[in-house]
Amino acid sequence: MKKTVLKLTVAFAILMMFIGASAFKSDSGKAISDFNLRNTNGKSVSLSDYRNAKGFIVIFTCNHCPFAKLYSKRINDLSAKYSALNVPLIAINSMDTLIYKEESFAKMKLKAKGDKFNFPYLQDAMQVVGKNFEADHTPSAFVIWKENNQWKIKYKGCIDDNGENPQLAKSFISNAVDDLLRGKSVTNPETESFGCKIFYRK
Repeated sequence: MKKTVLKLTVAFAILMMFIGASAFKSDSGKAISDFNLRNTNGKSVSLSDYRNAKGFIVIFTCNHCPFAKLYSKRINDLSAKYSALNVPLIAINSMDTLIYKEESFAKMKLKAKGDKFNFPYLQDAMQVVGKNFEADHTPSAFVIWKENNQWKIKYKGCIDDNGENPQLAKSFISNAVDDLLRGKSVTNPETESFGCKIFYRK
């Protein structure tokens, strides 16, 4: 039964990949404004809260997307690894709650607890932050880095190249952060993200 459910989930995720592949355009080097969003613990979170941060991993995700559901453990692992190196991970939900009732703040709290998130899971209720990043799908991953007192996008795209099998996956996020920690330019600054489309209100 579990195998059948997994196969159906993966099949649906692959379908959504074709429906929801992001338009490939360059955002590398774009400046990102600070934000203040509500975390599932009820507190507000801003980039400026992390005074020692060298950069951030920012992942736009949600509750309902089958493809995003495949990545909870991987995102936890990324957070544990890179937060210790002063590169915190923040997850943001920019889904329209008027369209998707399962994206409510109450459901976000249940998701964070159930998946044992070790990182902030923030609600972008007005979709301002998602628009600023130009996040297209869930999950969409970004690495931003401090440059001339601004946060600049250094990587945009997917988390890795294998949603179904994490053991065979090439982690684009890890590669990007490792390059930056070594003082190098990101070798592969852009990939295509796949998943459920984020619909923005006008």
